[in-house]
Amino acid sequence: MTDKSTTAPRPVSKTRGAQYNPPNRFADTLRTDFSDGWELGELSVFTAESRESGADEFGVIQDPATETFVDHSKTIVSSNSSPDIPFTRSINPYKGCEHGCVYCFARPTHEYLDLSLGKDFESKIFYKPDAEALLQKFLAKPGYQCETIALGTNTDPYQPLEKEKQITRQILETLLRHRHPVSIVTKGSLILRDTDLLAEFARQGLVSVMVSVTTLDTQLKRIMEPRTASPSTRLKVISGLRDAGVPVGVMVAPVIPFVNDNELESIVDQSVAHGAQSLGYVMLRLPYQLKDLFSDWLEVHFPLRKERVLNTLRDMRGGSLYQAEFGKRMRGEGVYAELIRQRFEVVGRKNHQRLTGMPSPRTDLFQVPDRAEQFSLGF
Repeated sequence: MTDKSTTAPRPVSKTRGAQYNPPNRFADTLRTDFSDGWELGELSVFTAESRESGADEFGVIQDPATETFVDHSKTIVSSNSSPDIPFTRSINPYKGCEHGCVYCFARPTHEYLDLSLGKDFESKIFYKPDAEALLQKFLAKPGYQCETIALGTNTDPYQPLEKEKQITRQILETLLRHRHPVSIVTKGSLILRDTDLLAEFARQGLVSVMVSVTTLDTQLKRIMEPRTASPSTRLKVISGLRDAGVPVGVMVAPVIPFVNDNELESIVDQSVAHGAQSLGYVMLRLPYQLKDLFSDWLEVHFPLRKERVLNTLRDMRGGSLYQAEFGKRMRGEGVYAELIRQRFEVVGRKNHQRLTGMPSPRTDLFQVPDRAEQFSLGF
């Protein structure tokens, strides 16, 4: 799947999406590792590059182990007023994401933690142990108006750390106890662990799930999002949720020009065949320094396509690699963006008999936490 190049080989990360740690854009002082070769004697240029990058003698980068940290946030629910997304409230149980998707638009948020959006984002993960209590407190606010709360809007709620911490499950248990609607976006197979809860949510009309499927090519998946579930497993997640009566759709996100765009129709066809009831897609977004990180990834894995990919993105983004304006950031503009829109529309019409759509989760069943329960939590 990767391009072949005639240039000298470069050390490559095998277990992380990012190839390096870009400096934090908020840092007062920037530092860059540099070697003039003095201490290397007559060693080759490749060996020097390997040493600087932390690669072993075979040119394979020794990636950092995953570290976890407690997040002491005092609130758990975030609000937004964006017209581009179908929710106003969301919860992210984790900051950072071990899935390692190189394209992840959430990477720049790690810079607010004085970390890098590169390998730090996927190896230094923050979790919120007080999430359940904070959510209980939020739902009990006087005059609270029930609206669907979205999970997985920034980082995946079913990334590997969830297996140990079970924070997402605790959040779901709290929402279900109070009959509160929830929507979920994930590419993690761990969501099937919570089928018992999700099936009960579905029975009461309180849930919708979108499974992100970016490619059906296992090799491409390994270099683009190395620690996520395989394509075949994600299709099984769709069918497993549908069999349990949970409303489920597919999200093709992001669509990357000349990397995975050729798979658009096959992803939709396979997802619908496995039970997806609705479709969605998002064009690649590259805010802040993510542009440099993604460009470097192209240089490593698709050097012959790099400029074509970047130039197509610029054509969609008014000459830049990214536009932040509402109405443009999700889909882009221009000839290529219109072509993707038309292809998506055509494949949707082809599968229209199976696409029943996603019901809007109910809000009329919400039960406010009582005061006795609040006092038991120490509030």
